[in-house]
Amino acid sequence: MSRSDKNDKRRPRPRSGGNGAKKASGRQGGNFRRKSYARGNAPVTPKAHTPKPDPDLVRLNRYIANAGVCSRREADTFIAAGNVTVNGKTVTEMGYKVKRSDEVRFDGRLLQQERKEYVLLNKPKNFITTTKDERGRRTVMELISNASNARLLPVGRLDRNTTGLLLFTNDGDLAKKLTHPKHGVRKIYHVELDKSFKASDLQQVREGLTLEDGSIAVDEISYIDGAATKKEVGVQLHSGRNRIVRRIFEHLGYEVVRLDRVVFAGLTKKDLPRGHWRHLTAQELINLKNLS
Repeated sequence: MSRSDKNDKRRPRPRSGGNGAKKASGRQGGNFRRKSYARGNAPVTPKAHTPKPDPDLVRLNRYIANAGVCSRREADTFIAAGNVTVNGKTVTEMGYKVKRSDEVRFDGRLLQQERKEYVLLNKPKNFITTTKDERGRRTVMELISNASNARLLPVGRLDRNTTGLLLFTNDGDLAKKLTHPKHGVRKIYHVELDKSFKASDLQQVREGLTLEDGSIAVDEISYIDGAATKKEVGVQLHSGRNRIVRRIFEHLGYEVVRLDRVVFAGLTKKDLPRGHWRHLTAQELINLKNLS
């Protein structure tokens, strides 16, 4: 057998039919044709479906708190102790959810969900922002005692000697939104100092300061238009850190003589004398709930 005949035997022969030649032709110039996906056309693994929460369901502790019995944390204690029944059955499970149509009883008393209420106070000096004070000092709750039968709580706080706007509500979701840093709720303060505020210090505050608990930057700061001296300054910021406005000026060697919050989340003191309160208007409530 000739060498050429041997080589012919080693070569693979195409299968019968026209398809073999076409398949063999897939290799051209030493390159293989590979299936490619244009950008955006690659196969996508479908995401797992996450069911939306049922708006008709609410945690039991929240239901109790909304009924004005106590706070959510206190409600958990009462639930664990067996003080709460749902549709006639005692529930002690933490995180248990109920429908708004369920019959919820606390120590045998049928609970009704409170209507949401919103009260704005122009706080005077010498009142503590707390629901009760063990030292017997006067609290802001005394000032709104006749505003509602609902269990209203202050949204955030003002120092004893700080005056101005303080919001109260039994709407826990809105209160949480207004106090959470990510929402950047705008607050404006009118500050009176013990001496004239230097222009160099004003610029320093604009550029940002580093306090004992970290850096702080205000949104805006300027002298009060029409003020007789440069002791009066307006400050806008969204930080909720404790005594932050006073600490900014104390850091630069000034004493805050008077501190008044004149704007909170778009709410103003217009037609609201010191020590008085009023209910929010429908439009003010819409604006609050539309805050990003």
